[in-house]
Amino acid sequence: MSNFITDDFEPCSAAAWKQKIQVDLKGADYNKTLLTPTNEGIVIKPFYHLDFFEKLAIPKPENDFKICQKITISSEKEANLSAFDAINNGVQAIRFIAQNPFNNTVLFKNLLNKKIAFHFEFSFLDEKFITELSNYLKNEAAYFNVDIVGNLALTGNWFVSLQNDFNTLENILKNSKHSFVLGVNAAIYQNAGANSVQQVAYALAHASEYLLKFGGEAATKIQFNVATGSNYFFEIAKIRALRYLYNLIANVYDAENVNATIHSEPSLRNKTLYDYNVNMLRTTTESMSAILGGATTISNHSYNILFQKPTEFGERIAKNQLLILKEESYFNDAKNSATDSYYIEAITKEIADKALTLFKEIEKSGGFITQLKKGTIQRKIEENARKEQAQFDAETLVLLGTNKYPNEQDQMKNNLERNPFTKRKPQKTLIVPISPKRLASVLEQKRLENEA
Repeated sequence: MSNFITDDFEPCSAAAWKQKIQVDLKGADYNKTLLTPTNEGIVIKPFYHLDFFEKLAIPKPENDFKICQKITISSEKEANLSAFDAINNGVQAIRFIAQNPFNNTVLFKNLLNKKIAFHFEFSFLDEKFITELSNYLKNEAAYFNVDIVGNLALTGNWFVSLQNDFNTLENILKNSKHSFVLGVNAAIYQNAGANSVQQVAYALAHASEYLLKFGGEAATKIQFNVATGSNYFFEIAKIRALRYLYNLIANVYDAENVNATIHSEPSLRNKTLYDYNVNMLRTTTESMSAILGGATTISNHSYNILFQKPTEFGERIAKNQLLILKEESYFNDAKNSATDSYYIEAITKEIADKALTLFKEIEKSGGFITQLKKGTIQRKIEENARKEQAQFDAETLVLLGTNKYPNEQDQMKNNLERNPFTKRKPQKTLIVPISPKRLASVLEQKRLENEA
């Protein structure tokens, strides 16, 4: 194929590019002016070049991403109607959020045999119920996301106890008719303020607890659940690094050619109460990062998730954002589009290298559960969260319409249908739980207090 554009230009080395940049800087310091340090310890360069190009052999997603609708089960009949409507409007996966066991017959009425993938988020651990559900959905694609370690990290407690929870999980694995029984809720770490390197390392260490207990055969039974933030290229690289490293670590447990299964959703950490329509812009770019990073399934948040109960309009807009990306913006086959980008390949490798180092440190220190019990994981996340909060307060980390160019006439006090500020009920916990923290919370509370 003729390179009719590049043939018109002489090759230029990285050294020549840098020399030209330094001339154009007219005496300004190159390092201070153009190198950008990040919270991950990665320094972003002003340009990336073939002379220093390295890439990792990242497993490629087998299929295009699936659009997923999240539905909370407060009533089986209402959840069924919501799911039926979503399927008829282009959704390819449903993620049911359940606080308690539910009636399978009512919930799945008219939903089966439609080539829909069913995902679950359980706030309970019930061997009998999950086994029966697995049998009921034996001919369907189902992802149960049973995550006892994630429950410990998020709530501070086991469902019952370490031994009991692992025994229950082992029985579920033995009796399940489906491949994807286990889940790794890595979204916990992003929403609490961990940086990209920490998120990848903690996700891997989290998964390693299951691999250590159940062996390499469990490697293909895990679905990672991640949250994507607004650092566009780093989020692409984060998911790619996770895909690469999980395959690497699974090999240690004699599981070869493992292709990570990843469900992604936008982060809540950067979502805002004021100028809430900007949330749609944030979730759009965050979903794009997930697609380009190679996520398997992607769900979206509605723009008003923080302050209103689910609305038909908000849910429809959230779903349509993904439909437009997939069907009208040519993202339906974009899973490999980031491959060979000098910048993305470079930061993918740096995130992977740093995350692998951190992962090894966790394993040498007794593993992820041990580090949670010691409070080390919580402390490290808190340190980065404080750093990000300071950057937000100094307006170097910008949330448009909130800490930069706010609409002072915006009034929200009378629009609150739910409390947008995280409050955890006081209870005795085994460890310090990892709690979500939004960057804009303190600023928003002050604005609400000052509203007329």
